[in-house]
Amino acid sequence: MEVSRIENLPTPPGIINSIKAGFDMIASHITAILLPLMLNLFLWLGPRLRMNALFDSIKSEVIAIWKAGGVPAEDIQRILSWYETTIPSINLFWLLRTLPIGISSLLFPQQTASTPLGSPLILQVSAVSLVGWIFILNLLGWIGGGLYFRSVAWLAIQDKNNPPIRISRVIVQTVLTSIFWSILSVMILVPVFLVLAVVLQFSPFIANLLVLFLSLVSMWVVVPLFFWPHGIFLRRQNFATAIFSSVQMTRFTLPTSSMFVLTIFLLSVGLNFLWSIPPQDSWMTLVGIFGHSFVTTALLAASFVYYRDMNTWLQAVIEKLRPTAVTKA
Repeated sequence: MEVSRIENLPTPPGIINSIKAGFDMIASHITAILLPLMLNLFLWLGPRLRMNALFDSIKSEVIAIWKAGGVPAEDIQRILSWYETTIPSINLFWLLRTLPIGISSLLFPQQTASTPLGSPLILQVSAVSLVGWIFILNLLGWIGGGLYFRSVAWLAIQDKNNPPIRISRVIVQTVLTSIFWSILSVMILVPVFLVLAVVLQFSPFIANLLVLFLSLVSMWVVVPLFFWPHGIFLRRQNFATAIFSSVQMTRFTLPTSSMFVLTIFLLSVGLNFLWSIPPQDSWMTLVGIFGHSFVTTALLAASFVYYRDMNTWLQAVIEKLRPTAVTKA
């Protein structure tokens, strides 16, 4: 009898079927890509918000402090070289792309490049406005991301009789989730980077091995947290309950869920190289922007489908096995 019950267990949802369902869903509701489409267009054609003028104004004082502190000249030159190639190309409007809940966007590699409309407008932040800009852009990114996830999740909800989750609740839970995620990321990443910096001083080879090891171990952290937002938007949970739901689901489905997350990641990152091929001063970039907006939204929809079907499957399995547990008792 027990063997018969185990053999009659339903088949778990497949990775390919979930991804196909996500693409079909967005193809039937193409307006779901509007938010990432608009954000990509803004980052491409809109102004650039930079902070290199602020850093340039204090660069000489910082160098003087480093020299007085005994920092070697070659280290100072190395830092300045990194500064010249990195800071001037940073666009603070990137902060509109937030994690783990946010509007998907391309990270344009050449932020100094011209656009089909000519050279973009360059805005500079001041020391007084820098913190304000960071706060406002993150807040807008959180709100926009919450609305984006809400619209895509609604497509995956099978019971359309219930009204969508309230926008006010979406914003509150998104902000709380993002703040908690930021704190958790700092708690994990800061010690990791410190350890890597120390190991790198002794042996670059061991540091590379450590990076490889941490990359493999990170799957045990990323996968249980990957479905954290899904409980908020599909099951109307608060941000704390959604964490436990995500961890509980992946605890029983870790091999399949790991493969699903890895597949989503490889598709998204791999296709991003394709979308970035056209030069930024060509209107062909529109094709890449549309492709990126469609594919990333479809992959997000696929993740909601997978989460929905996997939880339904787990409930069915529990119901099938419950009589067996009672008989054993």
